[in-house]
Amino acid sequence: MIDLSTKYLGLNLRTPLVASASPLSHDLDGVRRLEDTGASAVVLHSLFEEQLRQEAANLEHDLEAGTESFAESLTYFPQPAEFHTGPEGYLKHILRAKAAVKVPIIASLNGATLGGWTEFAKQIEQAGADAIECNIYFLPTDMNQTAAQVEKLYIDILRAVKSSVRIPVAVKLSPFFSSMANMAKRLDEAGADGLVLFNRFYQPDIDLDNLELRPNVLLSTPQALRLPLTWIGILYGRVKANLAATSGIHQAEDAIKMLMVGASVTMMCSILLREGCDHLRFVERQIKQWMADHEYESVKQMQGSMSQIRCADPAAFERAQYMRAVKGVEHLRTDSRLWSYLRAD
Repeated sequence: MIDLSTKYLGLNLRTPLVASASPLSHDLDGVRRLEDTGASAVVLHSLFEEQLRQEAANLEHDLEAGTESFAESLTYFPQPAEFHTGPEGYLKHILRAKAAVKVPIIASLNGATLGGWTEFAKQIEQAGADAIECNIYFLPTDMNQTAAQVEKLYIDILRAVKSSVRIPVAVKLSPFFSSMANMAKRLDEAGADGLVLFNRFYQPDIDLDNLELRPNVLLSTPQALRLPLTWIGILYGRVKANLAATSGIHQAEDAIKMLMVGASVTMMCSILLREGCDHLRFVERQIKQWMADHEYESVKQMQGSMSQIRCADPAAFERAQYMRAVKGVEHLRTDSRLWSYLRAD
């Protein structure tokens, strides 16, 4: 009997397959579909700080103010109509989702500054959410802002949310810290119940025909999993917070790799948008088959078995791995030249 159960944020989950924040959870039918096809928990789509700070009319006024002088910037800012659900609607969505499904519902708060918006976490808790994922989406562009100030912002936001609620709080963060290990340690010490690795920054593109900036959302590919795989492998066993893997998890083998380096759960989004929610069933079956073939009885048995602290060669996660990779590329180049020579001959 294969046991796929795992524990994340104090929640007992049937499997490590979690649906991450996406348009799939915008309505109840989507949430139900995710549960029916095998998601062991659902992270709802994000509620943005901007939605909490302004009424829709004021937000529209603020976003449009001054843009008349720079027509190129009009499409760079999100329009109020793009914020599908306001604060009250989000709370109602949590209430209805909790009544409609049995799997845990994790709310997502998306913000980048310290302010009153973090107090909304209390209302999210009262609406029945099982946990909160605090998605700190912040790209520092102020040249006078130091790295220490940026790091402090993350800690302050976490503490503000934690002080408002009793339910677990996970932090979804980017990998762009000069000392990722230290940042993880500080968030852990500040009370993070989970770390979600990693956020993806969506850079704008340029419409050359209309000379406008426009959003350009590129769905992840399996290659994106290498970064969270590396850091989860390094952090496992060194922080108390649960580690959630996200970005690049498309197939069973991706999820298995993440579990083996120490992830408690593996979060899926892009592949579900591409293939549909039924892909969850396929991945679950494949994980069970792989575990049976390799004589693993449970996720717990697998978890962390390939992490840095359990690896026979811990340096493989660090500079030695870089050296081996570079040497591998050199061999590929040599092989390519030899192959070209043989073909020419």
